Amino acid sequence: MTLPAIKPVVLPVLLIEDEPAVMAYVRAALERSGYSVVGTESGVDGLRLLESGEFLGVVSDMRTPGGVDGAEVHAWITRHRPDLASRVVFITGDIANEETVATLQRTGAPCVEKPFRVQQFITVVEQTMGKAL
Repeated sequence: MTLPAIKPVVLPVLLIEDEPAVMAYVRAALERSGYSVVGTESGVDGLRLLESGEFLGVVSDMRTPGGVDGAEVHAWITRHRPDLASRVVFITGDIANEETVATLQRTGAPCVEKPFRVQQFITVVEQTMGKAL
């Protein structure tokens, strides 16, 4: 008797991005590379999802509406979900901003600057979260 093959559980990537066009672009890039994606437009909603869900990793814009930005999402993850702290990738169009630079230095999280090429982004995601199954 052979046992049925057990499919590994595929956890989604949490994508926090408030610009609809960027959300669609990043979601499509991740899904084409085999990742499943849960998207949200604000850091506040991202934290709600992180409180109750399991994720492979997090891709977050540095600047999101609603009073919780990428740095605050990372700080929350470090405190409440330390297993995810090394699997955060930031995306931003504002790499020269002092606050952004300070956040990147403090967290050590990789950052991909907008606009970016799909392969550049996916390479960073794979290095940070592992290849999609």
